[in-house]
Amino acid sequence: MTSALKDRIAARVAETTPKLIELSNSLHDDPELGWQEFRSSAAVAEVLAEHGFTVERPYLGLETAFRATYGTGEFTIGFLAEYDALPGLGHACGHNLIAAMSVGGAIGLAEAAAELGITVEVIGTPAEEGGGGKIELLDRGAFTELDFALMAHPAPVDVAEAEPFAVTHWHVEYTGRAAHAAAYPERGINANDAFLIAQMALGLLRQQLPKTVRVHGVMTNGGEAPNAIPEKTEGRWYVRAKTTDELLDVEKKVVNCFEAGALATGAELTITPESRRYSEMRTDEAALEAYRANAEALGRNFDVDPVAATMNRASTDMGNVSQIVDAIHPYIGVGGEASNHQAAFAESCVGEPAERTLLDGAIALAWTAADVSDRRTKSAIRQ
Repeated sequence: MTSALKDRIAARVAETTPKLIELSNSLHDDPELGWQEFRSSAAVAEVLAEHGFTVERPYLGLETAFRATYGTGEFTIGFLAEYDALPGLGHACGHNLIAAMSVGGAIGLAEAAAELGITVEVIGTPAEEGGGGKIELLDRGAFTELDFALMAHPAPVDVAEAEPFAVTHWHVEYTGRAAHAAAYPERGINANDAFLIAQMALGLLRQQLPKTVRVHGVMTNGGEAPNAIPEKTEGRWYVRAKTTDELLDVEKKVVNCFEAGALATGAELTITPESRRYSEMRTDEAALEAYRANAEALGRNFDVDPVAATMNRASTDMGNVSQIVDAIHPYIGVGGEASNHQAAFAESCVGEPAERTLLDGAIALAWTAADVSDRRTKSAIRQ
């Protein structure tokens, strides 16, 4: 890949930066939850349309998904855009930057699409935060036309390789029987006690779980009044493991803990998946090394405190995409003391440092996609 071509790509991204910052800020100021990102998906798609991309929205029957395409080359590069927010925390995972970086990277790469003989796509993927939007898109036939997929995710510091846990998302519900807690306690079946027993069992189970496993969740409904035995309790629970195989094994043990609560109290247990399982990541190592080199050329630093670098273990439905398409999912630092899923991290994803991260991320992604395309061309010539 010639330096002149990379300079052109970077210049195109830089030229578009004011629009990218405007997009990022607008998403940040108007956060929408998974499957409800109507304004967000429209805003992202509109910027791409303004820069010559052909936009299909809705995409594959999903109202807040889209596909934007530029070029007609045989080798197809796909930038993935996320734009869903967190309940009560807004963009505390920086999806406003993810969307803007993917848009910027795609616009920059489009500058060289004809010379590289490629097609550039941006796929807008809803509901990453527990909804499994990419998995739903996979089920409907998305991503299969891609030869390479990439995106970058904000974090406190730069980490090149994603090593996410596979994860299961469950809605857990106990149904008991209401009764007056003082006058007729013997007539009740306490759904709150069922959840308490399950959480105690889970706490004890953690002693025997390997360090590659995480089990955590919250109760979202614990009852209505202190003088009424709770008839229904609900919660959301995640089980994570290094691999899908390990996850399946741990799931059985966790289910046993929830069943213990039902058995002890007589409450009825219902466990409902909130999405399909997220897979572990399969990384294109050569592309990852190209990203690392490109990011370092922009002044990014991967020599960071390991304690601050663990955001790369967070689960993502990009893992499922990586099982069928060569892919990378690096983390790019925004600085500051806050970490993802803290309210203060949302504030780290706007302002001057975040804008620098946006520009670096978009250029590094575009350069890496160009390197992958160039490598493919040279390989084809040698064959």
